[in-house]
Amino acid sequence: MSPTGLCAAGHAETAEAACAILRAGGNAFDAVVAANLAAAVAEPVLCSLGGGGFMLARVARDGSNRCYDFFTQTPRRPPPPDAVDFHPVTVDFGTTTQDFHIGLGAVATPGMVRGLFHIHRELGRLPMAEVVAPAVALARDGVRINALQAYIHQVVSPIYLASAETARLFASPGQPGRAVREGEVVRFPELADTLETLAIEKEDLFYRGEIAEAIAAACADGGGSLTMDDLGAYRVEERRPLSFQLNGARVFINPPPSCGGMLIAFATDLLARLPSADRGPDDGAELINLATAMALTNKARMDALAAGRGGHDARDYLFDARRLARYGAEILGRAHAPRGTTHISVADAAGNIASMTVSNGEGCGYVVPGTGIMLNNMLGEEDLNPGGFHRWQPDQRLSSMMAPALVYETGGPIHALGSGGSNRIRSAMLQVMRNMVRHRLHLAPAIERPRIHFENGILNVEDGFPEAAIAALGETFDDVRVWPDRNLFFGGAHGVSFHQADGRMSGAGDPRRGGVCLKA
Repeated sequence: MSPTGLCAAGHAETAEAACAILRAGGNAFDAVVAANLAAAVAEPVLCSLGGGGFMLARVARDGSNRCYDFFTQTPRRPPPPDAVDFHPVTVDFGTTTQDFHIGLGAVATPGMVRGLFHIHRELGRLPMAEVVAPAVALARDGVRINALQAYIHQVVSPIYLASAETARLFASPGQPGRAVREGEVVRFPELADTLETLAIEKEDLFYRGEIAEAIAAACADGGGSLTMDDLGAYRVEERRPLSFQLNGARVFINPPPSCGGMLIAFATDLLARLPSADRGPDDGAELINLATAMALTNKARMDALAAGRGGHDARDYLFDARRLARYGAEILGRAHAPRGTTHISVADAAGNIASMTVSNGEGCGYVVPGTGIMLNNMLGEEDLNPGGFHRWQPDQRLSSMMAPALVYETGGPIHALGSGGSNRIRSAMLQVMRNMVRHRLHLAPAIERPRIHFENGILNVEDGFPEAAIAALGETFDDVRVWPDRNLFFGGAHGVSFHQADGRMSGAGDPRRGGVCLKA
């Protein structure tokens, strides 16, 4: 019997929640909402009702492609800098350390709850009480911590053990004072109660009711910026997806004011200017072109910011014909010489497809009392504040690297694809899409192939490329760092494919980030 649908995600419990809803008669949009709520339990560092995200939807009834922006918004009134609860913590990734900024002063207006209810109201089929049920059961019964989640909790333990309230939820049950460990079971009964109440009272509970009042009071007393006005005024934005061609395929992706999709389109345009020799994904010249495009895309982004061209303005700046030609010339010359995010992809048998990427930053270290909800730290995310902290413009949607996408292959399947990984999202997405469309790989091997990522003058190279290709990169780039294995640093791309001709479906989760694909 053909499946009713399938889900690719970063945790088995996340994907199983989607499949449970599909088996109950829900469509892909019911299922992706259910999966997101389950991810808030099973992947709490990466997903929270206190965060935000984006969804690309292919709606079967009219064939439309839609983008739902429910990412975080800057507060309407910044507080005095000396009154802000905003401080750094250092987290240790093993190979490197990084400072993140947390505290109530790092919290932007969350969009997650409003976004999920908006999507469900417009596109869903089942009652919300039924959609939240898998997450409620998981939060009450508990989720067993797997190796990846144990590692993530250990890395961010300075945030998730920052207070008695966060430690009560996220510390090891067996070893208080330490992060939760692999094999331990964690439960979130307060979050279960919150989800059940939200299903009854709807999103007003979060944006105008008791939860909103608790958030606003905490910010007023504790050095945050959010007010009841910020929460009550938050709205989901429906946007036209950014569209571009990739080797004959049509890509629909997250548009401005977020920059991830635009930068992927920019890099694709640069690469299209190169000679069209049919090089395989392991070819040294192909990798040099790819890495150079990444480097120039980084440079172009900073040039746009320096010119005061961000958000929607950046699109006209970057895609100016003369500017593209100049960056393209740099590629041609060099080719022959020289953070807490998760993704869910769902398809159903009717051809509805959802590609949703969400984030809570790393979390701000504050849990709204009695709710089990950790608030975001998006105002403390360096990549979202390239001009410096506390310089954000009031009441604006934050830009993001998140880039959920739909890829239409001519005469072939439609793919839903997205990745976690902060500023590595765009390099992961670019490579997976090129692997599928240019190098003709199926979805699973396209995701599993090794990747590269260029940033801050360093070319990071994942294990798995031939020695000759790595040597060619070493002759071209000054600082090449070869990683000993596959690593979540390089993103986590989860995708599904739907064949319009016969309704066949397939999918794959990225092993770098605990990815699975389950059929309903």
